[in-house]
Amino acid sequence: MIRAGGNFALALCLLMGLLTGSAQALTAQSIGSFDQPVYVTSAPNNPDRLFVVERGGSIIAVENGTVKPFADIPVSKVGEGGLLSIALSPDFAGSGRLFVYYTGPQDENPDIHVAELVAKGTGAPLSSLRNLLTIEHPNQDNHYGGQLQFGPEGNLFVSTGDGGGGNDQEHNAQNLGSLLGKILRIDPDPGATDPYTVPAGNPFAANPAPFDTIWSYGLRNPFRFSFDQQTGDLWIGDVGQETREEVDFAAAPLLGAGANYGWNCREGKQLGPGTDEGCGTAPPGAFTDPVFDYANPAAGCAVIGGYLARGPGVGDLLGRYVYGDLCASDVRSFSPASPYLTDRYEGVHVESLNSFGEDSCGRLYAVSGEGPVYRLLGSGAAACGGGTTTATLSPSLVRVRAASRKVKRTRRALISAWVSPCNGRRGGQVTLWHGRRNLGTRRLDRVCSARFRPRVKRRSSFRVTVKADQVFAGAISRRLTIRPVRRHRHR
Repeated sequence: MIRAGGNFALALCLLMGLLTGSAQALTAQSIGSFDQPVYVTSAPNNPDRLFVVERGGSIIAVENGTVKPFADIPVSKVGEGGLLSIALSPDFAGSGRLFVYYTGPQDENPDIHVAELVAKGTGAPLSSLRNLLTIEHPNQDNHYGGQLQFGPEGNLFVSTGDGGGGNDQEHNAQNLGSLLGKILRIDPDPGATDPYTVPAGNPFAANPAPFDTIWSYGLRNPFRFSFDQQTGDLWIGDVGQETREEVDFAAAPLLGAGANYGWNCREGKQLGPGTDEGCGTAPPGAFTDPVFDYANPAAGCAVIGGYLARGPGVGDLLGRYVYGDLCASDVRSFSPASPYLTDRYEGVHVESLNSFGEDSCGRLYAVSGEGPVYRLLGSGAAACGGGTTTATLSPSLVRVRAASRKVKRTRRALISAWVSPCNGRRGGQVTLWHGRRNLGTRRLDRVCSARFRPRVKRRSSFRVTVKADQVFAGAISRRLTIRPVRRHRHR
């Protein structure tokens, strides 16, 4: 068993692997350590340029061992739910457009926001957020969904949770007059009256805006979904309540248009709480059953939807659906042809597993909420360019501290950085960043520390990065915010 950080796996997780078999073929290669990472993806035309999403509102770029800040959503805009995912436009190389999914501040209604950012070239700042959708999420502070993905036909798909609480107490999932508990589909280009366009073929296009964006419904908390790179099929991991976790499937080209996945009338393949009108009178075939479900809490607590393995060098994982669970934290897979008979543990345990990701080459990634992000490699896995991958690298960590979080305006702050593990790192270089601006590089001393003295003119956030080497993966520190204080003049 390959362990990607943390303590030994639960006995239950080991038992599940023994009962269903394990390919023992995967290894986990660290690509870096981050601050509460929650998602990873790549540039559409460059699978080696990765983007890691941090819940606090930052997007981090990772390429050729270099880790550096790419974008920050202002902390005034991001609530406790956080920045949950991003989707880069298929024409990102030319347009620089990407789309973000985040929750609003907690002191307001914790609404869901889908917005556009535009990168204006290397090192240049990003444009301000252009809001596409604001989805009201009143009364409860959970079940936000959280995924953005461009579908095979080029439109943007959005997943939302049912509004939170228990038993869908807000009665949203079965309600076509609510955007919660749904998969939505939009064209992110502006329309005549809205900042987006409703694509032709949306199944509820006759509904008043914005409910004409609904693609499918009856979901509880579809935190992660994906499209098969080869077939275009849609796979949805929908988090259950008290009895079942489920994986839903919709074949291309219809992709489940108009499908009702059953919540709260159903939970997995069983009867659900059924508190909505119509649950007891729904005709046969009204609900689309999952292709796979499993018991909770016996086998986990929250399914983490993954991807069909299509990348190079994955061995017998090729063509299998890779998924996990927040509590079990094991990487598992099954064959779409017979999910229940082929479900198995893949020999990799990622502590605090909270997401999977995929690059444009089809290589898969696993995200630990504790910081590390891992590339999943099969035996003898090949790189996208046809060569072999680099050796598995050990995680590294960068910590930062300011002598004071407040300094007089225009004065210099003192920021100290430490890199660990230290052995073999002395003399290595670390870089200080203010947003996307490189403020300079220092060498690590005998205790693997370095100091910076940036000038602070206004409230500013800083990070420190270290590049990968032959032993350790690159890493980035947490965001450090320093505030200027005005000088007091005595009369």
